[in-house]
Amino acid sequence: MNAFALEAEGISKFFPGVKALDNVSLRVRPGTVHALMGENGAGKSTLMKCLIGIYRPDKGSIRVKGEPVEFTDTMDALRSGISMIHQELNLVPHMTVAENIWLGREPMKYGFVDHGQLTRQTQALLDKLNIRLTADRLVGDLSIAAQQMVEIAKAVSWNADIVIMDEPTSALTEGEVAHLFTIIRDLRAQGKAIIYISHKMDEIFAITDEISVFRDGTWVGSKNTTEFTRQSLITQMVGRELTQLFPKFNNTIGEEVLTVRNLTRQGVFHDVSFSVRRGEILGVAGLVGAGRSEVMESLFGMERFDSGEVLIDGAPVTIDSPSVAIEKGMALLTEDRKKSGLFLVLSVLENMSIVKMPEYIGKSGFVQHVKMAEDCMEQIRRLNIKTPTMDQIINNLSGGISKKS
Repeated sequence: MNAFALEAEGISKFFPGVKALDNVSLRVRPGTVHALMGENGAGKSTLMKCLIGIYRPDKGSIRVKGEPVEFTDTMDALRSGISMIHQELNLVPHMTVAENIWLGREPMKYGFVDHGQLTRQTQALLDKLNIRLTADRLVGDLSIAAQQMVEIAKAVSWNADIVIMDEPTSALTEGEVAHLFTIIRDLRAQGKAIIYISHKMDEIFAITDEISVFRDGTWVGSKNTTEFTRQSLITQMVGRELTQLFPKFNNTIGEEVLTVRNLTRQGVFHDVSFSVRRGEILGVAGLVGAGRSEVMESLFGMERFDSGEVLIDGAPVTIDSPSVAIEKGMALLTEDRKKSGLFLVLSVLENMSIVKMPEYIGKSGFVQHVKMAEDCMEQIRRLNIKTPTMDQIINNLSGGISKKS
């Protein structure tokens, strides 16, 4: 038996104007959970896309169980025993749990889909993973957390020996994370190799056996998890020693800028009140489905609320659309940036500028491209957005970098 389930040696990947991966290597043993750590833009997502056939490496080699492989598409990777649970859910909302899991691999009978067998094998898989869902539920009716469990079941259904999990707990509650960890431990006990990508330190030290660190498209090193401390791991990730993770700032708290009184949307949230002062950060906490996102969407004019009052700088306002919210000086970073936050086929420049587009239209009626580009470059520098040019298509950036945009 080969000592490694997966070996990637000397992988390099180039895009116009940027070297996304520079001679990186990764070795993952069977029966282990191997963490990939690094800041946004470190190259983790690009390497994973090379491992599952989305990208072809410009240099380097990949071996599965000691055998050289070359992937032209994701099906090649799946046939070789590599499956991936993506950070952005890859499900069809108008299809059932069973149809999503076995899409393109449905059991057939007399030339038609055998729905009875499809339901039975799906329910058996869900029960084996202790996922409390029924096979005939529509995926679109499920919570984000439940959809995440469907993604996990889909990955396991391929009987893959190597399972990649990219930020799998981002929408899960503490109890659901514990359930996921039980599934991961079961897969590890079966000899599966798990590649686990996360920024959550507690998870990394709780569930992983080894850690590989990436920085600026390069491989920094790999060690057993027990050989790292939190401080040493952070130092390797950022390339310098941080004396304080969360330094205190002496900011001045000003007057009340936003006041929300008794906000209610029937069946969604009830009697919500809070206020925020200038220079203040207000945290909104709660379990999945508690109504946090819905309150913010109502404040931003995406959804109507039934009763309540919103004041900005002490004056009552009516916000019935996002454009009105923007005029009032509000901004919203959506929960699902790909669905409702970004134009994926447009550039960084276009995505950054589109909200302020009226400001860039001169008296002649033409867009002031120079001013638009200057403002975009200032934001790229200020937020440290790692993009080769402002004309880069958003969909080609990593998840963390596109979120900054």
